[in-house]
Amino acid sequence: MSTPSTQPTQSERVPWNPDDHADDNYKWLAFSAIGIALVTMVMSFSIVFLALSSIADEFGVTLRAVSWVVIAQSLTISAVMLPLGRVADIVGRKKFHLTGMALFGGGAIFAALSPTLPILIVARVVMAVGNGMGQAVGTAIIISVFPTRERGKGLGAQTTAVAIGAASGPIIAGLLLQFLSWRALFVFMAIPIAIAFIWGYFILDDERIGSARRDADRPPYDWVGAGLSATGMIVMVLTINNPLGAGWFSPLIIGGAVATLGLFTAFVKWELRTPSPMLDLRLFKIAVFRFSIAARYLGFMGTTATFFMMPIFLLSFRGMGEGATGGILFLGALGLGIAAQASGRLSDRFGTRRFTVLGFMIILVTSVSFSFFTLSTPLWLIGLTLFANGAGMGMWNVPNNSATMGSVPRSAYGVVSAFVNLVRNVGSVVGQAVVAAIVVGVMVAGGFDIPLSEIRSTAGAGDAFLDGWKIAYIFVTLLTVAATIAAILTPNPKPEG
Repeated sequence: MSTPSTQPTQSERVPWNPDDHADDNYKWLAFSAIGIALVTMVMSFSIVFLALSSIADEFGVTLRAVSWVVIAQSLTISAVMLPLGRVADIVGRKKFHLTGMALFGGGAIFAALSPTLPILIVARVVMAVGNGMGQAVGTAIIISVFPTRERGKGLGAQTTAVAIGAASGPIIAGLLLQFLSWRALFVFMAIPIAIAFIWGYFILDDERIGSARRDADRPPYDWVGAGLSATGMIVMVLTINNPLGAGWFSPLIIGGAVATLGLFTAFVKWELRTPSPMLDLRLFKIAVFRFSIAARYLGFMGTTATFFMMPIFLLSFRGMGEGATGGILFLGALGLGIAAQASGRLSDRFGTRRFTVLGFMIILVTSVSFSFFTLSTPLWLIGLTLFANGAGMGMWNVPNNSATMGSVPRSAYGVVSAFVNLVRNVGSVVGQAVVAAIVVGVMVAGGFDIPLSEIRSTAGAGDAFLDGWKIAYIFVTLLTVAATIAAILTPNPKPEG
């Protein structure tokens, strides 16, 4: 008779808990692997904008056609973010993260070598899948390696990485494009991703990042939910972006809106009845989760308007150069990074709600201030307001993220991490589309259906732009008020530790 083994099985082992290793430096090692990748992935959104004209000239296409280099990324990330977040929970976060980095890096090299625009767009789709995978799992890994009482610290560091990526993209693109082809941008992005892949391969440990589980524990994948979610997001983003320039009340746009509503209705009904949902919608019964998600969506709808509108205000309306504009816009990213670190650490000690509300109040004040900007507004005041606006965003974003992730079980971190990032992405897309529609609509109503480059040279166009600008920021102010109310209604979780 064989002697029973006294070694504990995997299911009998006590799971690794970061709360029992608060002084362990592993959390920062793991964050470094995620942070390098995150900076590069965020950079990929802004670094290509400056190269669109060069790409269009090389391939002999219009700017509308080359805009698909950007649209393809938004479409792909929106479509795959939530389904892939569920995959991360099933197959393991390390494998999932490294696969995403490989796709992103491979897609970047593919883009650099693209001989035609269609192939470049395909390469951007490959990059976007990797980008979506990295974003989907990044927050879950950070939450899993930081002790509960330091959750805000970890998310603050993550938001700082986002700020660095957003600020450095235009600066790096401007420097490289002065001396090299647009293809050098994609080669450049492949380098830090390769470093992140190698570092992550040696540093990330499945048990410590919360993804070690037995095959028997893996639930079946919700293919129907994934299909409905992905299709709904694609139709919605295409409808909002309106890349074909159809009228907003045309059958194409109305049909897209109806199809979006139908697909998401079907998704909700399916997720509520399937035994293994991709996203457990019953999480919305949790008050913290429900109100913090609402605040996040409304907040990103409003705050993204500044990132979208301010370059137009400075370049096209004020007539500033790209270098000076980049320097002023950097102040917003600087405020974001500083406030993210402060609010993350303070919310760990004093709770999340007061800092979320404070951040939205700062956004509210700066949005009202932006609405009064004119051609003669001093640059120092514009820079100071941008810095305060970025600080407000950092102040509310990190505590909001911490409250959302802290309200769900650890087993759901992967898909909820993806959902949180999806809410940010969709809020940004919708906010940009609405603000753009407001400004363009006001200008067209005034008889100025002209390119942005002609605002300064066309008599009366500047006044029409400024009228649209003011109305857009009234809209942003109303959104921020709604987001503040949602933040106030969010129950304040008791700080840990």
